[in-house]
Amino acid sequence: MSEHPLRPTRRAVLAGTLGALGALAAAGPVARAADRLPPIGGAAPPADWSRAVIDSTMKRYTPASIGGWGYTLGLYLYGQYLFYKRTGEKKYLDYIVAWYDRFITDSGISNSFTNLDSMRSCQMLPLLFAETGRKKYKTAADQLRKRFPAYPRTSDGGMFHATSKVGQLWGDGAYMAQPFLALYGAAFDDGGYCFEESAKNLVVYFSHLREPAKGLLYHAYDEDGSESWASGPGHHSKYHWARAIGWFGMAAIDILEVLPADHPRRAALIDIVRFLAAGYQRYQDAATGRWYQVVDRGGDAKNWLETSASSMYTFTMARGVQRGYLPASYQAVADRGYAGVLRKVSVGSDGLTNITDICEGTNVGDLSYYYGRGRKTNDFHGLGSFLIMNEQYAH
Repeated sequence: MSEHPLRPTRRAVLAGTLGALGALAAAGPVARAADRLPPIGGAAPPADWSRAVIDSTMKRYTPASIGGWGYTLGLYLYGQYLFYKRTGEKKYLDYIVAWYDRFITDSGISNSFTNLDSMRSCQMLPLLFAETGRKKYKTAADQLRKRFPAYPRTSDGGMFHATSKVGQLWGDGAYMAQPFLALYGAAFDDGGYCFEESAKNLVVYFSHLREPAKGLLYHAYDEDGSESWASGPGHHSKYHWARAIGWFGMAAIDILEVLPADHPRRAALIDIVRFLAAGYQRYQDAATGRWYQVVDRGGDAKNWLETSASSMYTFTMARGVQRGYLPASYQAVADRGYAGVLRKVSVGSDGLTNITDICEGTNVGDLSYYYGRGRKTNDFHGLGSFLIMNEQYAH
């Protein structure tokens, strides 16, 4: 591995904004009218979109007002951390530390971790311990690590999405817990358990959620098939919700970043990345470079192009090419995705950035449910995934 897992360096420059926009323009049919509009407010684009998004967010919220413990803020602050590692500007780390210190004391964290979503924000704990040397961050990380052996699982070892969702595996959940577990193993010399458990969970989830004919994943699986959405063969849900597939791709990439080169499950995770990338390529919207809320139903009038999943797919492919998991031909697919996402980022008349068409938090549902989810602006699902993507395309 070329980078120490706790000291990520500046990401390789894979393509400039103008080059990516040019790739999009050459990709196919003329984009929809909304995608040809200038940025809101007519302001010139900033030199660094990550800085603009983070500065705008920090102006909108203090660490005390941005929100409580939850996976969306864990996602966003991890993206801000990547920007801090690129620039070295301490105020961005200080903001992150101030938010975490609302919840982490010398005794660790008060959390029973009854669902995977509650674990995502812990991804930063080994990183904050490495940055600050403050023992309380390791204490809190240790508390979550000790939770895993007793956390309930399916008969083949997949962690329930929540203790209340017995037998259920959701594609979202893979990103919420497994990258933390892998990083903890690398940070604290606990790889024997952590590497195997994190990689195994992705393999188990994948075995139940994959749709080989399309190169996509279903949103969720229920072991006994008792859920109404799991009544058919395979006990999986019926639709391919975009962000669930995006979470899964990023989870595979993040675990591969720290998994030893000789780990026996490494090849399986690379195969997952390749499987997903083929699906991403197949269903990318030719006009915009983005992906639909329900990925394989782009022709449905009620379907819509969603920004957070588009950022996740773009990141996964760009990093996959960079690491050699994917053929170089996928770089063009990623570049079109990057250009497409940038069309949803703008500067308002107040000088602050806006990212639009971000799906709100979503459970398992039917088509009308997925189509009807709120299309938010500056939702943290979108801000965080945008930053992770944009730092891959570091300026």
